[in-house]
This record gives sequence, structure tokens and C-alpha cells, in this order.
Amino acid sequence: MFGALYGLVESFFKNDEGHNVTVNGDRYRAMITNFFIPVLNSHDVQELWFQQDGATCHTARATIDLLKDTFGDRLISRFGPVNWPPRSCDLTPLDYFLWGYVKSLVYADKPQTLDHLEDNIRRVIADIRPQMLEKVIENWTSRLDYYMCYKSYLKCNATRLSFE
Repeated sequence: MFGALYGLVESFFKNDEGHNVTVNGDRYRAMITNFFIPVLNSHDVQELWFQQDGATCHTARATIDLLKDTFGDRLISRFGPVNWPPRSCDLTPLDYFLWGYVKSLVYADKPQTLDHLEDNIRRVIADIRPQMLEKVIENWTSRLDYYMCYKSYLKCNATRLSFE
């Protein structure tokens, strides 16, 4: 599914002449509405959670409203029902794993042209298997457990210190 979505997303980041364009709120919402949601609807992905970073186009009010309408309380985003901690790259699978993994494979053969680079990106994304993502999610849940224990520890110690 990643590979299919990458191909769809790519068309929103280039204009009709093939030149790169800035991803703004309108383009991001159009990609979600016209491609992402229909692809999700063609798969059996009920109760899917959606997580995104704090980029301005992701957190614009119109974008958050669209995502809340689609995912309800299963939206993890700045200004969303589940407000993700800022600068929490150790808790975000895309940051702590996927981008580094993709980058290491994309640049392995030292692409010399933009076309070669884009071909490598497409190939690497298309080769990501569900089993790999399952392992990433297992690791992610362990990280969340650790974070919650640490947060509880801090809260207990802050309470203890306030009484001393």
C-alpha cells in the first residue's frame, strides 16, 4: 500500500510540467480527499489510526477538520484529538526508523540524476513489506510503554518532592 500511496502522493508534489512544487494545505487536503481516503476505502482498514507531524499544511484548521471527519478520535496530530508531543522523534516510527532505512537504501548506489534518485525512492518504498512494518509497530509499542513508565516515574517523584 505504501508504494501505491507514494505514486499518488508524488503527483501532488509536481506540477503538470513535472517541476517540484511546495506542498501547501490545499494540495495536502486534495491528496487526502482525492487519493488517500479512496485508497483506504478500497482496503479493509477499519479502526485505522492516522498520525502526522506538525507541518503547517498538516495542522491547518481545514486539514484537521477533514482528518477528524475521516478518522474521528483516531487522529494523532498537533491540534488533533490525540496531541502528539512535539519534537518526539524517538516515539515516531517514521522518524526513528523509516526515513533512515529508506535513505540508506536510496543512496546506496549514489544516484547521479534526479530521475535515478526518484526511481530509487519508488523502488525502496514499494519493497517495504507488511512484516517489516509489523516489527516497527512492535518496537513502537515498547517505546510507548517505556515513555509511559518514565512519565509516571516523573509524576511520582514530582509529587514526592513537593511534600519534602
